[in-house]
Amino acid sequence: MSPVLDDIRSEALFASNLQRSQRPTPEVIREVVTTTVTSLGEARCAEVVAQEFGEHPDCALGRMLWARTAVRSAFA
Repeated sequence: MSPVLDDIRSEALFASNLQRSQRPTPEVIREVVTTTVTSLGEARCAEVVAQEFGEHPDCALGRMLWARTAVRSAFA
């Protein structure tokens, strides 16, 4: 997987409403990532990530770690 594509997908998952506690399947993760990129766009996803890291750095780190792991697994 391309590192840039991995970053875009991770940011999209982070920016989505999907929660780790929902235990999403790889299919759900792929669908949510696609829908989020389509609806928000790549730049807005990155803005949401930056905003959350600025406002809630303690929570944002854990969410991004989950998003990166989930994306790598779902798009392997």
